[in-house]
Amino acid sequence: MQIFIFGNPDLEMDSLPIRLLPVLEKRFPDIDFVVLDPNEEWKIPEEMVMIDTVVGIKELTVFNDLKHFIEAPRVSVHDFDAFFNLIYLQKLGKLKKIKIFGLPSGVDEFTAEDSLTKEIDKWYNSFRLN
Repeated sequence: MQIFIFGNPDLEMDSLPIRLLPVLEKRFPDIDFVVLDPNEEWKIPEEMVMIDTVVGIKELTVFNDLKHFIEAPRVSVHDFDAFFNLIYLQKLGKLKKIKIFGLPSGVDEFTAEDSLTKEIDKWYNSFRLN
């Protein structure tokens, strides 16, 4: 079982998922947390579960569909991010199911850790029961 982590450690507003990684690995030793680069090729599981920073939300939000997001303008190749890659994979039929644990930018680590571990617990427990 894997959860993919997105974020940029060099940008404060986008680094929270990566900063939470050591806590998540300790709290959920049975889950393989994998940091992905949006510009690399990915192996896509049946359900892609990921943690990423989402601009415009006020609290942790779980998304099960990419339709909740707005595409950002693309001016250069540097603008091709994880969302663009997910949309592309979905159009190709490679992305069947998705679950995104969206963390708001600017939230403190303690609040994010608390809400995220509760949501992962719910997901993990429902996954194990099925």
